[in-house]
Amino acid sequence: MGAAALLSCALALGAHPAWPQDKTDDVLEGFDDEAEETAPVKQAAPVDRRWRLGGSLSQEAAYNYVHKAPAVGDTDHRGLSGLRTRLNLAFDSRLGGDWKTRLTAHAHRDFAYLHHGRRNFTSGLLQAYESEAEIDEFFVAGPLAANVDLRTGRQIVVWGKSDNIRITDVLNPLDLRAPGRTDIEDLRLPVTMTRLDYYIGDWNLSAVAVHEARYHKIPLPGSDYYRSSTALPLERKPSRALNDQEFGLALNGVFPGWDFSAYAAYHYDDAPHLDLTGPISLRRHSRLRMLGVAGNLVAGSWLWKGEAALIDGFEFSTNAGEKFSRIDALAGVEYTGFDDTTLSLETANRHFTRFPAALKSAPEGPLRNDVQSVLRLTRNFLNETLEVTALASTFGATGQNGAVQRLQVNYDIADGIEVTGGIINYLSGKKSNFDGIGRNDRVFLEVTAHF
Repeated sequence: MGAAALLSCALALGAHPAWPQDKTDDVLEGFDDEAEETAPVKQAAPVDRRWRLGGSLSQEAAYNYVHKAPAVGDTDHRGLSGLRTRLNLAFDSRLGGDWKTRLTAHAHRDFAYLHHGRRNFTSGLLQAYESEAEIDEFFVAGPLAANVDLRTGRQIVVWGKSDNIRITDVLNPLDLRAPGRTDIEDLRLPVTMTRLDYYIGDWNLSAVAVHEARYHKIPLPGSDYYRSSTALPLERKPSRALNDQEFGLALNGVFPGWDFSAYAAYHYDDAPHLDLTGPISLRRHSRLRMLGVAGNLVAGSWLWKGEAALIDGFEFSTNAGEKFSRIDALAGVEYTGFDDTTLSLETANRHFTRFPAALKSAPEGPLRNDVQSVLRLTRNFLNETLEVTALASTFGATGQNGAVQRLQVNYDIADGIEVTGGIINYLSGKKSNFDGIGRNDRVFLEVTAHF
């Protein structure tokens, strides 16, 4: 199924305007609000709102319908490729005054490995994919002064304006183990950091120090998204000494009809490079410096967005000792002029300013110009209880570097119960993470109960 076909299906059905960038703020919003005052005949019992506990329980199934029989010794990924039960918990509490704390955690178990026979998978794959239990966000937040706020602990800090492509959004790594299954807002991994915000008029100055060495979760050998037969080299992570921590600075201005942000970051590359200079091969994370800007402009039913960044410090195995700079730029537009519908297009190019011939054969797979376009159409029906989304993410002008397309339907069947189903189509391409994944096409169904 191509991108045009996906979008045609969605157009026939028809979108929902905005996606929140910071789910934490959504949860905490209104946490201190008092109940609306009325004049009841009988006084109701007081409600203690100093804390709140919620979460969700979900069951997801995925079926891979394209894979062929594997070669002898390879993992068989045909048929049922996921049968995951997941529990999410969130606890919010007031600590006194305007200070708050938040703790979220999740645990899941994928029974597809039991269905196929656990002996058919490596211990490393089972350890990383079959089950997981983790504390996600855990932070304390509150005011230090009238116009100064502090948030410290494990958290997510979103930079940039794009909903689909990361340009200046460099502080949190992503879970990339199942590319295309969900959107970036659900892929960010919290990291331990301290954030100070200073507010003056329409401006906000934000300073961030990242204390935790955490990077992308990537497909591992034996998974259907890792096509190489070669095991991954050992990953060498920086220490968390003061000189190895990451730092960021953001200036944000919000005005009627438009906003602007400027960013600076001294951080590590979430995608490692291969270091072949020692006695063994290692995966190391380069120290990067980023300067970027981003902005939105509203004009009627149109929302125009743009981002640009200069990033310096990339390293590759074929050019040991050399460092490379890249210019990333994005332009996007979102239209909400149709009833219950949002149509958006974002296009980005990541351009290396210097690209020696040796880089073409680097195992990291860099491209001189890495072009990505994301076309999304979302439409709501039945008083916003039914949402249909079609998304096509294409690398290269014609998809020659890879592509992923998703058609998804969300339906609120009852209060707190949601059903999500859809189909994902992959196209193999020249990008290293799209090499040979064209047979990973699958359908999925998920039932979630919120409490």
